[in-house]
Amino acid sequence: DDAFKNLGLAMLAAIAIVFMLLVATFRSLAQPLILLVSIPFAATGAIGLLVATGTPLGVPAMIGMLMLIGIVVTNAIVLIDLINQYRAQGHGVVEAVIEGGRHRLRPILMTALATIFALLPMALGVTGEGGFIAQPLAVVVIGGLITSTLLTLLLVPTLYAMLELRKERRAKKRASKREEKAEKVPEPA
Repeated sequence: DDAFKNLGLAMLAAIAIVFMLLVATFRSLAQPLILLVSIPFAATGAIGLLVATGTPLGVPAMIGMLMLIGIVVTNAIVLIDLINQYRAQGHGVVEAVIEGGRHRLRPILMTALATIFALLPMALGVTGEGGFIAQPLAVVVIGGLITSTLLTLLLVPTLYAMLELRKERRAKKRASKREEKAEKVPEPA
């Protein structure tokens, strides 16, 4: 019970630290929140694969969940950073999201697949004596990577586009209201 409690607190601390680093890096509150959306979906995949394989949720699985936080966020950071670079070059929101997704699809899939296949022997229990620790950890990371990779490639860009398009609409409304106010001010006689 204490180990679970401590690992749960460690996961919350890890998420908080990652969030603060992302806020400092992106100079935004909204974009880091978009990146952190993939964490619950990673947990869903991890728990789903634990259930599907009949692997117990113990301390090793919780350590895998802790590792998963960093792995999952990394893929989303790489994608959002490239999209932000395209935006800084003057691309529109949708165009930047499409180009960013197109250019990061292969690297994100390659890193996820490389990690999954590297952990497969551990997940299958062929690592020998330490299998009782290694297997749940590997199962969690593999399950989490499968769902989080798909969601990083689909959900994160969609949320980014929705957020940025909404910001643009608000900015246009504010600009048009300022113009209307400027036109209504009577000229001095």
